[in-house]
Amino acid sequence: MSDPFDTRKDRAARWFRSLRDDITAAFEALEDSQSTGPFADRPAGRFEMAETRRQSEDGSDAGGGLMSVMRGGRVFEKVGVNVSTVHGRLGPRAQAAMAARGVPGMAEDPRFWASGISLVAHMQNPHTPAVHMNTRMFWTPHAWWFGGGADLNPCIDYAEDTAHFHSVLAAACDAHDPGYYTRFKSWADEYFFVPHRGRARGVGGIFYDDLNTGDWEADFAFTQSVGRAFLPAFVPVTERRRDTVWDDGDKDRQLVHRGLYAEYNLVYDRGTKFGLETGHDANAVLMSLPPMAKWV
Repeated sequence: MSDPFDTRKDRAARWFRSLRDDITAAFEALEDSQSTGPFADRPAGRFEMAETRRQSEDGSDAGGGLMSVMRGGRVFEKVGVNVSTVHGRLGPRAQAAMAARGVPGMAEDPRFWASGISLVAHMQNPHTPAVHMNTRMFWTPHAWWFGGGADLNPCIDYAEDTAHFHSVLAAACDAHDPGYYTRFKSWADEYFFVPHRGRARGVGGIFYDDLNTGDWEADFAFTQSVGRAFLPAFVPVTERRRDTVWDDGDKDRQLVHRGLYAEYNLVYDRGTKFGLETGHDANAVLMSLPPMAKWV
């Protein structure tokens, strides 16, 4: 008997792929339009794509995805936009993590399916903030949910950039539930905090997980709104800052901030831990790491 969620899984996976296509096209357009600055003489950056595969413990196919990475562009120093759809059986550690999140029955039936998009951009100009975005759907025979969000990570803060980014995300949230933005902004402030440094890794955004209101269509629609909000939240900030003159001190500040970003992703990020523990392509999982970083 077919899984009644098969159609919904397919819809979600196709949506994440279409969002990936929209974002990569928009980022390549930014590269094409960059005609000034120290990197303007370079060829416009283009995404290099590679298929990724996940193998289960017995060596059988367990899905995969598409890794799209642009390096050394005019605007983007490194940006990755990954999509994946994977499935299989969760190991003991992952089962325990699911149980801790209130998912029953994982020991008896540890099957899972997950699909999503994950994006991290590290910029050439230190005045242009790095950014992260992801949205995903997770399914087990016992529960399903959506998660994701976006957060801005400037090394040089501009209040108007932060205000714009948050206002677009707030509008996306308010269209679905007037309480979502306050709730998910607070969650982001807590989640994207680096305890061993005693500070946030950026200026926040929104973050949500385990979203299951009981209405799959409504939760999927909200997740789509979060994905659609990303480009209007981030692209205007990039266009505002990409021609700002910078010096060696600005670049040094950017590299130190990237070190903070790398520490967070390697030590605390749930997605990094889940990807490595479930056998997904390590290069795709670690795509979020910056090309260069510095520690003082």
